[in-house]
Formats: sequence, C-alpha cells, structure tokens
Amino acid sequence: MRPLQVSAWTARVAVGLRWSCVFVGLGVPWSDALSFDPLPSPSLDLSNLGRVGLVGDFNAISLYNYRQQSEDAFSSNGSQSILTPLPNGAFATLATADADIQAMCPFVMKNGALAGIIVAGNFTSLAGVEAQGVALFNATSAQVTPLPGISGKVAALLCDQDTNRVYVGGEFRGANSTNAIAWLGQTGWTNLPFAGFNGPVRAIAKAATGQIVFAGAFDGLGNATGPGPKDQQIINLGSANITAHGTTTTAGFDDPRNLVCKTTGTDGPGNTWRLADHTPGAFRAEFRFGFRPTKLRVWNTRLEGRGTKVFRFTALPLNGIMNLTFTDPGSGANASCDARCPLSNDGDAKFQDFRFVNVVGMSAFQIDISDWYGSGGGLDGIEIFQDDIYAFAINDFNEPACANVGFAANGTSTGPWAVTPSRNSSSEYLTAHVAPFQAESAARAVFTPNIREPGNYSVTLYTPGCLQDDSCASRGQVNITGTMATGTRQAGPVATELFQTNNFDKYDQIYQGYVDASTGAFRPTVTLTPSAGQDGGNITVVAQRVRFELLATTGGLNGLYEFDPNRALADTAFADSAIDQAGIDSEPGARMNALIVVDQATYFGGNFTHGNVSNIARISGQQTTALTGGGLNGEVHVMLRQDQRLYVGGDFTNTSHSDTPGLNHVAAYSIANASWQALGAGVNGRVDEIVPLSLNVTRGNAETVVSLSGPFDQLLSFGGQAAVAAPGFAIWVPSRQNWLSNLDADTPALSGRLTMSASAGPGGLPLFAGSLSSQGLAAAGAVGLLVSGPLSLERYPLRLQAAPLLPGPRRRAATVNGQNVTGVVTAAFYESSRDRNITVFAGHFTAKGRDGSTIDNLLFVNHSNTDTVTGLGPGISGDSAFLAVDIYQDVLYAGGSVTGQLSGAKVNGLILYDLAAANYVSSPPPAFSGPGEVVVTAIAQRPSSGEVYVGGNFELAGSLGCPSVCVYNSPAAQWNRPGTGLGGSVGAMAWASHDKLVVGGNLTVNGTATSMASYDPRSLRWTGFDGAASVPGPVTALSPADDLISTFWVAGAAANGSAFLMKYDGTRFHAVGDSLGPSTRIRSLQVLPLSKPHQATDLLRIDQTLLVAGQLELPGFGNASVAVFNGTTFTPLVLSTTDGDAPGSMSQFVSAKHDFFSSSAHHLAVGFVVLIGLAIALGLIFLVVVAGILLERRRRRREGYMLAPTRPRATGRPTAMFEKNDNLRRIPPAHLFSSLGRAGGSPGSRAPMI
Repeated sequence: MRPLQVSAWTARVAVGLRWSCVFVGLGVPWSDALSFDPLPSPSLDLSNLGRVGLVGDFNAISLYNYRQQSEDAFSSNGSQSILTPLPNGAFATLATADADIQAMCPFVMKNGALAGIIVAGNFTSLAGVEAQGVALFNATSAQVTPLPGISGKVAALLCDQDTNRVYVGGEFRGANSTNAIAWLGQTGWTNLPFAGFNGPVRAIAKAATGQIVFAGAFDGLGNATGPGPKDQQIINLGSANITAHGTTTTAGFDDPRNLVCKTTGTDGPGNTWRLADHTPGAFRAEFRFGFRPTKLRVWNTRLEGRGTKVFRFTALPLNGIMNLTFTDPGSGANASCDARCPLSNDGDAKFQDFRFVNVVGMSAFQIDISDWYGSGGGLDGIEIFQDDIYAFAINDFNEPACANVGFAANGTSTGPWAVTPSRNSSSEYLTAHVAPFQAESAARAVFTPNIREPGNYSVTLYTPGCLQDDSCASRGQVNITGTMATGTRQAGPVATELFQTNNFDKYDQIYQGYVDASTGAFRPTVTLTPSAGQDGGNITVVAQRVRFELLATTGGLNGLYEFDPNRALADTAFADSAIDQAGIDSEPGARMNALIVVDQATYFGGNFTHGNVSNIARISGQQTTALTGGGLNGEVHVMLRQDQRLYVGGDFTNTSHSDTPGLNHVAAYSIANASWQALGAGVNGRVDEIVPLSLNVTRGNAETVVSLSGPFDQLLSFGGQAAVAAPGFAIWVPSRQNWLSNLDADTPALSGRLTMSASAGPGGLPLFAGSLSSQGLAAAGAVGLLVSGPLSLERYPLRLQAAPLLPGPRRRAATVNGQNVTGVVTAAFYESSRDRNITVFAGHFTAKGRDGSTIDNLLFVNHSNTDTVTGLGPGISGDSAFLAVDIYQDVLYAGGSVTGQLSGAKVNGLILYDLAAANYVSSPPPAFSGPGEVVVTAIAQRPSSGEVYVGGNFELAGSLGCPSVCVYNSPAAQWNRPGTGLGGSVGAMAWASHDKLVVGGNLTVNGTATSMASYDPRSLRWTGFDGAASVPGPVTALSPADDLISTFWVAGAAANGSAFLMKYDGTRFHAVGDSLGPSTRIRSLQVLPLSKPHQATDLLRIDQTLLVAGQLELPGFGNASVAVFNGTTFTPLVLSTTDGDAPGSMSQFVSAKHDFFSSSAHHLAVGFVVLIGLAIALGLIFLVVVAGILLERRRRRREGYMLAPTRPRATGRPTAMFEKNDNLRRIPPAHLFSSLGRAGGSPGSRAPMI
C-alpha cells in the first residue's frame, strides 16, 4: 500500500515566539537541583523534665523543620501539584496546577543536558503561570515556562533523548494535529506526519526497535476538518451593541440597526441605513462573545442612486484591517482587497460575499465607508458567517431567529442563573450559586447545536476561568451528559464529571465520535448540571458554550499505532505492524490505556478482547500472546514496571480464567515466572494510578514501595489481617508483602492521591505529581519528644482508631459543653519505687490492646512490661470523655464528662484508679451532680499534702454542696468544700504555692463575674484577680510564668469567638495582640526553658519561651498545632493532620517532671564542680588551721609566755642563729615536760621560759 502523505515531517507550528529562548540556560547539570535547608533549632531545654510528650487529636505529625512544610489538606477540588519529599519524610509542594497533572518526563537533550521536566495534564495554569495543558518545569529554580500552542487535555508523554523530541498525546487540538503532536528540541511544536488520531491517546512508549507506540481509544489517523457546507453558522448581530458615526439625520434612515436581520435587499425607511451626504462614516458592532468569521455578506443600497463604493473591515480589539477575497460581479474574476474593498451597485447583484483570508478571533468589528455612489453611502443589510459550530448557554448568542435556519442552535437554562461579564474570557457566561444538598436539581443548562452534516465530531466544553470572577474558592464539579445520535448509528451516551476550578479558560473534550445531523425528530444535546454530594458551602457553577468540530480520518486502526520517527510520511500499511495488527484483531471499540516495554516485548492493557486474550497482553516479535490465566476479567487502567514485576491496576477481580483469587483491582505479574500475585486481597474499588516511591519502612533503610490511588475506600482483609479504611490511597510494601498501614513501623504519613513520578536525573530530586497531605510520622494521638540530640518525635505503641471502618461514623466525638472532644486530651507519667513505669493517656478515642481487645477513652502503656497496652475495665460508659488527670501516690484521678457504674455506685465526672493494683479504688468518692452537664476540667494536687483539688462544672459532691471546685482529702477519703463564694465553670487550675491556688474559667466570686480567682486554704477565702475585667473571655488554659509562680500566662476564647493570649504580671493583664488568626483555638500553655537565649522582650525572660498548643492559625504561615512564642513572634513547632485530612489539634505538653524554670544550659561540668568543691574544702581547712594558730598564740600571751633571749656566738653568725643544744643546756628535758598530762597550771603558776 502506498503511504498516505498527510503532512511533511518538517512542518513547524508557529507559536508566536522564538522557542530557542525558552531553553537558553535551562540545560543544567544533573546534580543541580532545589535544596531544602533545615530551619534553626527551637533550642528547647527539656533535659530537666524527664520523659516528655505531646497529646492531641491527630494521626500524622511533624516537627516544623523546613519552610516548605504545612498542615494543608490535600486538594479535593481537582487541582494537583508537583511534589518532592523533604529529608524528614514530609512532602514539599514545588508548583501547583489548577487541575490534574497526568504525565511528567525529564526532557534530556542529546548532549545530556536537562532542559527541564515536561509537565502535562488538564490544567490551565501551573505555579500561577497561564499554561494550557503542558509546561516546562525547571527542577533547579522551580521556574515554569508555558508551551502554548495546544488546547485541551494532555494524558501521555514520551521524552526521547535520541531524537530531541517529546511526544505528546491526549485529547486536544494543536496546529493541524488532533490528540498527538511533538515538541522538537529548541524549535517548538511540530505536526506528526499522520496529523494525530480521531480519538484520545492514553499512553506512549518507545519500543525496543526504536518505534514510537501510541495507545488509546481511536480507530484512525487524521485530524479535524471543516464541515462540508462552509460558513454554516450565522453570527447573531441582534445581540450586539451597534453604533455608527457619519449617519444621516433623515428619519427612518438614521438607525444602524436597520441592517440587522435584513436579507431581502429592500430599500426604504426602516430597511436602509444611510450616511450624511458626501460624508464618510462607519458601522460598528460590539459583541458579548467571541467569534471567528469566515465570510461577510453585504447588501448595498441603491435608493436615490446612493450606495457604498469602497469600505474596509477592521477586526476589534485587534485593530487589524482584514484581507478579503471576493468574486467581481461584473467580470466574474476572483479578486482580493484590504483597506479599499469595492462594493458593487449592480442592480442584478442582490448581495456580495467577501471571504476572510485569515480566520482570526474577534469580539467586535467596524466597517468604514470611505467612498460612495451618488450623494452618499449606505447599506441595506449585513450578515457574518463562521465555520465553527457553537451552542451558547446564553441563547442571545446563538443563531438569530430571523436567519430562517431550520434547526438553529439554542441554549436553555433553568435555575438561579445570572449573566456574568466576560472580563478575560472569550464570552459572557451564566453563573449559578447553589447549595450542595440541592446541587444536582437546582440548576441546568442545555446546549443544542445545529448539526447539518452527520459524521465523527470532537465535542468540546468551554469553562471560563475562576480568577476573573473571583469564584475559585466556591467552584466545584459539574456533571456532563449528552445524546449524540439515534437510530442505527446510536452513539454511546456522554457521561462525565469535570472540575470547574480552573484559574484560566479551559477546554475539555467531552466526546469524540459519531454525531447525527439535526432533524425534526432528533437534536444532539449536551446537558450541564452541578454534581451531587459536594462538600462545603454554596457551589458556584458556570456555563458558557460547547463546540462541535467535524473530523476527517483515515480508519483501519483499533487503539494501537506504531510510528517510525525516521520516516517523513505516515505508514498506513497497518497489517505490516504486529502492534497495529494486535489492535486490529481485537474487538472493535478497543480502549488501550497502558503500555510497558520490557526488553524486546511490549505489554499493553486496557479494555479489549483478542481471541483468548482479555484486557492485558504481550507482543513479542510478530506474536501477540495472553498472560497467564488469559489476562484479567476487567479493564486495565495503569501498569508499572518494578524490576521483573508488573504492577497492574484497574477494574478487575481475577484472571479471565478465575484461577488467582485476591486480584481485586490490583495485581502483580512476575515477568520471570509468568505468574500472578495478589497484593493482600486487593482493594474494594478501581485503581487508577500506581506510583513508586521510596520510604524508610525499617528505620534508616529506604526501600521502594508502591502507592495506589483511585475511588476505593478499603483494603480488603487477608491472611488474618482485618480490613482497613483507605480513602483513595494505599501503599504496598513488597519486602513485607503487606500494606504499610498494617505494619508497626515509624514511617511518614501520606494521604491523598499520586498520579505520576519522575526524576530530575541521577542524583536529582525525585518528583511526584498529585494532591498529597503529608507529615513526617504516622502516629495517632500521642508522641514522645526525644531530647538526646536534635529534637525529634517518637511514636508511642498506641493503636488508636480515630477512623473506624465503614460502615459507621468516620470519627468518634463526644460533645462536652457544646464542644466536640476527640483524640487524646491529656496524659500523665507514673513511676513507682516498685519498678512500675506507666504512661496514662486519656481523652475520647477507641484503641486496640495487644490482645485485640477494644479500649475506650483511657489506656495505660506499661513500659515495665514490654509496652503492654491495657484499659480501665468494665463499668465506665464508652461515651465518656476524659479531660484531666493527676496522680497522687499510686492513685490516678481522672475526670471529665465521665459516667458509669462501679460496684453499684454511680460515677459522674471523676474516677479513682489504683495503678499499683491495676483496678478501681475499692471505695470511690461520691459522684458529682448538678443542674446541668457535669464535667471535670482540672485536677491539681496541693503540694506536700494529701488534698486533691477538682474543678469543673458541678454543684454537689454526693450530698455536699461544693460548687465549681471541691477538695478530696485522700487520707480521710472524703470531700470537703474549699471555702464559699465561688461559682461558675472552671477551665484550668494551678498551684502558685502551698497556700495559693489559681483558677481560671467562667467564674463568679461572691456574685461578681471574673475569669480568674485565687484561693487561700489557710483562710478558706476566694479572691478575684486584680485586673481580671480586662480578660475578654473565660480562661481555659494557664501556665505559671516564673518559678515564684507570681505571674501567669492565660488563654481562652473571647465573646466574639476569637482566641486571646495574655500575661498577668502580678498586678494587671497584658494582651499579646492580634498575632493569631480568627480560627485559632488554644488548648494549653507551658513556659519552657531555652538552651540559647533570644532577644530581650517585656513579656518573657531571654532564657524562656512560651509553648502554645491547640489548633492555631498563624498569619503569613497557615495552620499549626504547636507554636513557640518568644515575646514578639510565634514560630511553628509542630504540624499535624487528622482524619479527613483536616488540620490536627494538640491538647497538651506533658512531662514526668515539672522543673520548668531551670535550665541545664548554664551548669558546669562535673569535673569543674569537683575541683571547685576541693578548692573550697582546702580553703576551709586553711582557715581553720590559721584560726587555731591565732587562738593558740592568744592563749599563750594571756598565760604569760615570753620570747626566749638569743646570744651571739663567736663564730660570727647572726644573733638569731644558735646551736640547737643551747636551750637543752639551760632547761633540762625532764623539767620541760614534767607538766604534760596535767589539766593546766595553777592560776598563779608561770610557764617555763623557752
């Protein structure tokens, strides 16, 4: 068969700029890449606190180590990003698109330089740069360069270093190609010889032979063509704003709208527009939509010998004079014109047609008349035509009713639609705001085109961008349905959902296939409605226009095409290609979705049958063979090769022969062994993407794991493993043959969707595409803080179930005082002399013990017994929520919204648990009661006593009136009322000293409202704090600010709902200011010492910082769970997320010791301490010796001692020198020592002379 010459390979697409400039400077070495420097350490000195940790409502957590981290949720509005992992396991966003990113590949030039990463998808912008479907991303600078020239969706890329080309496939138009095109080196877009395909391309691969293989849902080569009848759609002049100048003042001839819908050529008042005598003039029409005219039809006036002789047509706002061609009515010759186009006044010429040489877009035009017949110019009618077939949602923009078109295009709408100005879009459009619960039925727009010629069409829906009308935050999804044909050529119905969150105008191909012509019995239609089940507030929906474009194709294919890049012409001898033939031999309508080349073989997957082959097959040489089991029993959507294994995802449940159970929507195929392997038992829904990534599953050992994304929500049970919730994302660990969520391992926490991965070359950044929420550690409810070395997190052996498996609620939540309580609220460390080491966690949650038992709301981790996890035992309601705990001796005091029955006694608000006996105390205290909900919010043991103070919202303890705060005397096992005069609800308590209790909340003291009060147990007196009137709301968190506990930090919520943070300096309260966002909720405060000082401030010592925990909104940053405050600035410290990808919340910083006001930063080394101690000891000894000598000399003087005389000798030595035996001669030794052993001499005795 002779090759069909479609277009020259060397034809280039003009895109309006020199593309070589795009790549200048972008060829960078592989090793150069973005780097992420760690943030400075917070310099917390926790060395004196023993074991420390954080508790809250989260299941993923990170220390804030890098500026690129955040608590941001993964996007659910269809937008995706380019991502890369940070050293701490979280992912950083490098660039965000306004829609899907479906393909990426590193574009390496022949010389080995990396030009950049080609990124493609369904977006209209990337990193804020307008880019239609494809862009170049610089992995060194994160710069985005758009590659304009195509419109539509790109689904497949192949970067071919050998030819300096990037092959691009999808559902789009580019130059003269449809659905396939190539980018050539530093030149730009180039048409492929076969001009694309008549259906979408889903995958592109390079075969071992060097051939380029395209896979998709097409059955022929070819591209779009104009419809058979040209100029078939009339542009509606009636909806335009029409003006003129140079117009006559003669009534009946002075209205330029006389030219609209006048096609009879009748002269006269109301039918003719005339210029003033001997005056040039102009007719101008401004439209609220864009169009591309192909023909101008003009009716000249001949009334009274007048008429237009010369005119020009100017396109606006381009302000370009258009080139026109026409047939001369007199000679019949073809001619052309631009600024001076002649118009005949021949009476036999009813009208005159002019064709546009260049088809360009415009939204207004002007016809200038520069010469005329007779006394002046004028016209009887104008019509504008175009080849494009559009149906607008605003019906005024469709074909005019006066055009006598049999089946004119029209648009109908029902619901709260309003017309929105076009701004930066090509046309005005309809906008509706609907509530989510009624979205599907609240608004509807139906587009009905005028199809004059049946055939294969590409149908494109136009969606205006959201930036221009500031509706991005409320845009959602729409459901598109349609009917395209009837009778014997019935086409499959249109049914798809699209996001409308695009920043700029976008064009989605919603259908490609056969469309019937419009008749009285059938009209093709496209219907747009809001999608049901969308979250959030009111949804903004837009409807603009739909385009139908006729396609001309060369048929004979069926989803596969092999292209030789070395040939200048397209090869249509399809039977000569084993790959083409594999598609042709499949049942018609095959849909090929995935391609993988392994050595000399090509694997392809999709939705097809080929003899005894189903949905996945292998081509080697000239043979197409089935994989083991005859393939798979459902459609294959994606394939990934890892070493000698193919991972396959889609909509299947087994092999075609049903001989390998467990292949639910995902499977692995061993290339070496030709066998299928299950991934657990699979998932319960379709798998759309499979992406490899590297994780530290075993500490310090990175390995490749496999991520799955798709519309599934559960990992199916297998091998004794229970089913696990997995909302659309899961990770398989090949080395463990298990899902990551089943492993007891310290790993990053990932959720969302990954669609693609690429590498910026050897040693470069690993890049991913998708919408992902990530934190450095998957841990639920509680983590330890490791202080040896750099600050780091430690996962506790908790198995909290904040998201139980479906069916059932996704989260457990208790309502306490109108607020939801979830997760771990508080904790305590217990260490006894009997080698007991237990951590207590309390809140509102469900956990699993090591034996599989269910534990509700309070659990114990026994570190002395291999971290065994146990619970309270029966008696306490599972609906309880614990809010406060404290430990005195061996007894745990745990309070909150707690109810139950223990040993026949009612429990309400508080329980006592013997940690040594691992059981409830035998004689529990009488329960609290009150007119409202009983809640214990604070527990504080009085220092050096057996009194435990309990605060909250209650009135009675048993029968004892004991409102707001009550004292439990532990030795006496009874309640006592601490004075009188206090009322209200307690939010927090702390002891300032042995004899001063500080209480915060919504309080009254002796009937006076206050947010802070103190209690003196010696005088039994409650006192309101001075200056507490300046506190804007109830205090729910407080922390001593110094070691004397004379100053405090307090926090809570003001009457308007905003958070406040204040310091009490002993006399008055000082507000921090508006440093926190309006959504902030502060749960707890704690002053901590620092190892390095910060700059001096009025609010904090230079060696202190304030740790603020809760759900914080930090302006300029976003959400954080913990921040540190240095007196002037908040700095994020901990980020977390919880189920549903919402920001997490931190409840409390907990520590085994409470030495918060001393720092190890200034301690001397042990050696220096020893030396200093030794020096002090020697100094003291020296002083004692000197003192003894002085006292002895004084005694001797008092008792009459005298200096012995000296005598010079003849030897000539000094007089002070004498023989040592001289004194022995003068006083015999017996006389000298005769008094030794006596108590002393008599009062009158004298000492001997020496």
